[in-house]
Amino acid sequence: MQERGLKQIDIVRSAQHHNVKLGRSHISQYVSGHSVPRADIAAFLAQTLGVDVQWLLGETEATVSQNSEQQRTEQSNAYKVTRHAQSSLEYGADYQPLQPYAAPLRLKADEQDTQPTRTFSKSHKLDDVLYDVRGPVVEEALRMEAEGTDVLKLNIGNPAPFGFKTPDEVVYDMRRQLTDCEGYSPTRGLFSARKAIMQYSQIRGLPNVGMDDIYTGNGVSELINLSMSALLDSGDEVLVPSPDYPLWTACVTLAGGTAVHYTCDEQSEWYPDIDDMRAKITDRTKAIVIINPNNPTGAVYPREILEQIVQVAREHQLIIFSDEIYDRLVMDGLHHTSIASLAPDLFCVTFSGLSKSHMIAGFRIGWMILSGNKRIASDYIEGLNMLSNMRLCSNVPAQSVVQTALGGHQSVNDYIIPGGRIYEQRETIMHALDQIDGISYVKPKAAFYIFPKIDVKKFNIHNDEQFALDLLREQKLLIVHGGGFNWKQPDHFRIVYLPRNSVLNEAAGRLQIFLSHYRQ
Repeated sequence: MQERGLKQIDIVRSAQHHNVKLGRSHISQYVSGHSVPRADIAAFLAQTLGVDVQWLLGETEATVSQNSEQQRTEQSNAYKVTRHAQSSLEYGADYQPLQPYAAPLRLKADEQDTQPTRTFSKSHKLDDVLYDVRGPVVEEALRMEAEGTDVLKLNIGNPAPFGFKTPDEVVYDMRRQLTDCEGYSPTRGLFSARKAIMQYSQIRGLPNVGMDDIYTGNGVSELINLSMSALLDSGDEVLVPSPDYPLWTACVTLAGGTAVHYTCDEQSEWYPDIDDMRAKITDRTKAIVIINPNNPTGAVYPREILEQIVQVAREHQLIIFSDEIYDRLVMDGLHHTSIASLAPDLFCVTFSGLSKSHMIAGFRIGWMILSGNKRIASDYIEGLNMLSNMRLCSNVPAQSVVQTALGGHQSVNDYIIPGGRIYEQRETIMHALDQIDGISYVKPKAAFYIFPKIDVKKFNIHNDEQFALDLLREQKLLIVHGGGFNWKQPDHFRIVYLPRNSVLNEAAGRLQIFLSHYRQ
């Protein structure tokens, strides 16, 4: 690509012109060497780059004669073809598709096997899946760190590396119970854990919840995957917010369904656009997903918005899936309402856990609660039980501390009031962003994320992943671009404000220096 003067976006646009399904994340994976294109994509890339497809896939040992007139001619021809592609991209109105290149640059091999080497490609189910919270930009950061570069990371909501400690009582109780946790637990979880979760759900107002309606999991992530796999057939649709936590879209896709994104409106505190939600319901729609409190925006949905969502689900007979992992991290005196408490006549699935509220992300303990009208979902529940049984059980030592964690003093409350770390770090990052021309934001009300908006006209930004890469390479600052959360415009990015104030101020300073001259 460098030799031909091409960027990743050039390849993507050329693919669009040729009706080849190829995205930026795919190209990034190929360039980094973390995945290999399947045969049809490899043929397209080889034609576009003017090289031999076997060489591109690493199937031949390349030796190039520097004095070969024929090779120089072929290289020149290949370059002309590639320049034609660039010109076509720049002048779309005059574009004519590339013709198959008759004589690509074939690099000679010392030895060639008589039988072609078999290669293995990833599943096509992954073609539309992204998880850029740990994606190509993070891979570049890891490469830089391996070379000795110190990267300031604001990309992932993992409290432990930033000095947040698990409550002593939780650690003490786990140690005391370790010898009792050596075997499998019941598939849904330990009695003590499920009893504590059931009582917690009763306090939150979730209707019609019994012990058998509680499922523990290796974090909420496992349970999201399980819940979608048990529900969806090919072509089924699920309404998912945009921006979203990308695992939701990924799990819908991997289960064979289609994630249909409804817009959350930045002009309205990032609340769901109810009209947009209604407009996207079809006869294939099975469920609505909400993330409240929201990741990546930090929004907390008021009761009136939740009631409107319940009404939409009621009118169209939809399941409600509610991701509430941040329900104990709400600031500014606001109250979090669980949507299931407003929908006793509907079937709802509510997710939460201890990873964030008790700073034990590595313990991997989350839960899923079935509530409301379970009669209409009896067959689906049978599917949940089948998949739950297949994974045997979740992490038993982590289950053993659920009762302790949910009872007594909640140390997280000390973090989210004035003077507490999370509250004060939110104030710090907001004040720092206020000083940067071209950046705006909606004040987050919960969790520990902020989702700033970039003035794309000012900075000429048309590719937010490239923006994140350029920021990383120049300022050694790692953030996640908005596209990583299925936000379609290249005008947002997420900052995790878990680091201490001094680190957040340094990060904002690097961002300000970068934007003082950056133009894409």
